[in-house]
Amino acid sequence: MVSIGHYLFLSVAMLAVGVVGIVTRRNVIIILMSVELILNAVNINLVAFSRLAGSVEGQIFAIFIITDAAAEAAVGLGIIIAFFRNRETVLADEMDILKW
Repeated sequence: MVSIGHYLFLSVAMLAVGVVGIVTRRNVIIILMSVELILNAVNINLVAFSRLAGSVEGQIFAIFIITDAAAEAAVGLGIIIAFFRNRETVLADEMDILKW
């Protein structure tokens, strides 16, 4: 039987990898993937605690987060493709096109 500690350990590991990916990388695609890892870590926590409590509210919130992450990925990739066509780079340091 898998205990809640296993789920929490997996969630902390995914959160740590996501935070390190956001802080250390300059590529916007990798930053978006790191944000997805963090959202999935939150989903694991929600489902684990929902199962521990015997309710379904955490699972419902996890479904909303999954749909929000899918929309964020679609919009983010669209912005990145448009930016790449203009500047021919996907580095976060070069994204100053919206500055005054």
